[in-house]
Amino acid sequence: MPDRSALGPAAESSGGPTRVLVVLYALFALAAGARAGVQLSTRFSEAPVAYLLSALAAIVYVVATAGLVRGGRTGRRTALAAITVELVGVLVVGTLSLADPAAFPDETVWSGYGRGYGYVPLLLPVLGLLLLRRRVDDRAGRPG
Repeated sequence: MPDRSALGPAAESSGGPTRVLVVLYALFALAAGARAGVQLSTRFSEAPVAYLLSALAAIVYVVATAGLVRGGRTGRRTALAAITVELVGVLVVGTLSLADPAAFPDETVWSGYGRGYGYVPLLLPVLGLLLLRRRVDDRAGRPG
C-alpha cells in the first residue's frame, strides 16, 4: 500500500502550493481557535462580539483546511465557500474595526485586516482563491 501524506490525498497530489496553504490554514485554525477559547472562557463580557468573531474565524479556517485536504469537487466547493466567507469577513471586520474602533474593544483575528497576525488573514484568502482558480483552470486545460 502506498504511503499517504498526513495532509491527505488532495494536498499530496497537488504539490507544494496546496501543502503550504493547508499548513497555513491549519495553523490559523489552531491559533484563532485557541485565542477565541481563552477569550470566550475568561473575558467574554469585555468584548463578546470580537471574541465570537475570532471563534467564527477559527471555524472558517477549519472548514477551509478540511476542504483543501479532501480535494475533489466537493472539497474544492467547500474550500471555495469557506475562503470566500473568510475574505468577506476580513474585509468587513477589518473596515468596521478601523471605522469604529469603539465597536471592537479588543481585537479579533480579522481586526485591522489581520494586522495582529502580520496581515496574513488578508493575504491567505487571496492566495487560497488564486490556488483554487489555478486548479480549476489546470483541469480545464487552460493556462493558469
